[in-house]
Amino acid sequence: MIAQLKPLLPALLAVSAFGFGQQTPPTLDSLLADAQAAQSARNYAAAAADYTQALKLSPHVPELWANLGLMQQETGDFAAATLSFQEANRLNPSLYVPNLFLGIDYAHAGKAKEAIPLLIKAKRLNKNDPQASLALGRAYIAASRFHAAAQELNRAIEINPKLGSAWFTLGIARLDQVEDEARIMSEENKESPFAGALYAESLFKQSRYGEASSLYRTLLGTNPQPPCIRAELGFALLRDHDTQGAAEQFSAERSAHPECGLALLGQARLAIENGNSEQAMEILTALWNRDRGFFVSNLSALVAGMPGEKASVVINLLSSEPSTQFPQDMRTEAVAVLNGSLSAGDSSSRAAVSAHGSAEQDYAGGRFGQCAGKLESAVAALSAGELRLLAVCAFFTGDDKHASDAADALLAREPHSLEALYWSIKANERLAFQALAQFQYLEPDSARSHILLGDIYNQLERYQDAQTEYERALALAPGDEAGMLGLATAYLNNNNVEAGKQIAKKALARNPDDPELNLVMAEALMSQRAYADAEPYLLKSLHAKPQMLPRIHSLIGKAYAETGRTQDAIKQLKMGESSDEDGSVQYLLAQLYRKLGDTQDAFAALARMKTIKEERAARGYKRVEDPDLSPLEPGASRASEP
Repeated sequence: MIAQLKPLLPALLAVSAFGFGQQTPPTLDSLLADAQAAQSARNYAAAAADYTQALKLSPHVPELWANLGLMQQETGDFAAATLSFQEANRLNPSLYVPNLFLGIDYAHAGKAKEAIPLLIKAKRLNKNDPQASLALGRAYIAASRFHAAAQELNRAIEINPKLGSAWFTLGIARLDQVEDEARIMSEENKESPFAGALYAESLFKQSRYGEASSLYRTLLGTNPQPPCIRAELGFALLRDHDTQGAAEQFSAERSAHPECGLALLGQARLAIENGNSEQAMEILTALWNRDRGFFVSNLSALVAGMPGEKASVVINLLSSEPSTQFPQDMRTEAVAVLNGSLSAGDSSSRAAVSAHGSAEQDYAGGRFGQCAGKLESAVAALSAGELRLLAVCAFFTGDDKHASDAADALLAREPHSLEALYWSIKANERLAFQALAQFQYLEPDSARSHILLGDIYNQLERYQDAQTEYERALALAPGDEAGMLGLATAYLNNNNVEAGKQIAKKALARNPDDPELNLVMAEALMSQRAYADAEPYLLKSLHAKPQMLPRIHSLIGKAYAETGRTQDAIKQLKMGESSDEDGSVQYLLAQLYRKLGDTQDAFAALARMKTIKEERAARGYKRVEDPDLSPLEPGASRASEP
C-alpha cells in the first residue's frame, strides 16, 4: 500500500521545503534533504528521525507530520504513525495522505466506523487514486456492509483494472456476503424451498448427486419455489446415471415452464449422449436465438461430468465447418466457453433490447436478456415485483451485477425476503469467482493466488494438493497468517495431526488471539484426546464468525463431557445443536442425560438423533461408521450403558 504512494512523497517534501524558502533556517532544509535521501535509500527509520528533528524546528507544518507518519508506517510503528496522522489532520483536515492512512490504520485496529468517514473524505480529495476506494472497500467489509464494499472496490478497478489486490478483495467481499446471507437465510427459515434449493445445489457441487436428487424431489410440491427445480433435479439424476429419470424431469419442466432454458439444455445433453448430434444442435441453436446470455452462462453444464471422449465430440461438433443452419457467432462463443477461455460475465453477444413486448412477456418466452434490459436502467423506481423479475432475468442471462443489485434493492424493501436472499447468494457467488479468477490472471504466482488455490483444494478434499499450494504461498510470504492457517487445516484434514499442531503453534506465536488458529489447535488436541489442553484454545475460538459458533459450542461440550463436567457439557451441546449434521451431538446429549438419570430427556435426544439420521438417509447419504445406538434404545438395561 505505502509503496504505491511513494510518488506522493517528493511532492510533499517539495511543498514543505518551498514553504520555508529563504525564510527558514538552513538546518531545516538540510534535515528535509537528509530525510528525502534516507527515504530514497529505504532507510525509513533514519527518515523518521530526520522528520522528528525537523518538527522540533517547525511543529505546525501538517505536511511534515504526514511525512513522519508515512515513515513510521513503513517501520511498522503504527501507533506512532496514527498519532502523527492525527496531528497532520488536526492542522489541515483537507490533506489526502493523513485522511487515507488514518482510515487505513483505524480499519486495521478494528475501528471500521471511525475509518469510513476518513476514507470517504480521502476519496473525495483524490478521485484518481484507487487506493482510497480499495481501503474504503476493506473498511466496509469490516463493517459487514458488503454491497457498499463491492461498489467501492469496483470503483478502484475502474480506475486501475490491473490492480490485483482490488480484484482479490472484491472476490472476498462477495464471498463474505454470500456467507453472511446464507447464515441469515438459515436463521430466518432453513426449511424454506429457497434454502433447500441452495443446499441441494451445494450437495450437487460436492458430487453428492443422490442426496441432491432426494432433496430436489421434496421441493417439487412447494410454493413459492425457485424456478427450474425440475430441471435441476434432472441434471442431478443425470449425474447419478439415471438417464430415464432425467429425461422425464426435463420433459415435465418444459411442459410446465417452457421458459426454463435449463430443461432445453438438459435435453440437448441427452441427445448428445444418445448420439443424436443433429437434434442437440437444433436445441442449442434455439437456446442461442432465444437468449445468448443464458447460452454462454450455462453451456458448461452441457459437458460437465461427461467422459472425455464425449466432451471432445461436443467441441468438435461445435467447431466444425459452419452451415447456414447454425450461426457462426454461436459456434465461436460455444467453443470459447467449453475451452475455458470465455466465462459467464465476458460475453459481448447480448442482443439489443427490443421495444416490443413487456418484461413479463420476455420472461415467459425465455428471453431473459430482453427482460432484464427493460428493467435494469431504473432499479430505484421498480416495484417489489419488478425487482424480483429483474433478479431472475438478470441472473439467467448472466448479468450477475444487475441480479445482485436487484436483490439488494428488494432486501432494502423487504428485509426478510428469502427470495431476495436466494438471488443475492447465487449472483454474488458467481461474481466472487469471476473476481478471484481475474485476480489469479493478474497475479498467477502470488502468495494469495496459491492460498486461494489451497482453499479450493481443501474444499474439494484434495488435501495433498492443498498442502502443496499453501507451502508455495509460504515460500513467497513466510509467516503469512492465511497461508499458515490453511496449511495447518490441510494437515489436520489429511490426518497429519502433529504437523498441523506445529504449524498452528508457530502461527499462534505471532497472533495468539486469532480465533480460527485457536480452533485448529483445539481440534488437533481433541483428536489426540487431550481435552483439557484443548479447552483454552476452544474458549478463544468463541470470537470466530457467528456461523462457526454452534460447532465450537459442540466441541466445548465434548471437551466438558470428557473431563467430567456433565451439566456444563449439556449446556454447551444444546448451544451447538444446529451444527449437528449426523446426529452425533444428540447422541452425546442422550448419553449425558442417561448419566444424570434423566431418561425422558435422553429418549428425546435419541429421537432427535434418529430424525437427523433419517433425514440424512432420505437425502441418499451413505452412512459410514454410525455410532452404536443399542445402549440407548428404549428398554435397554442400565447395565448395558458404556
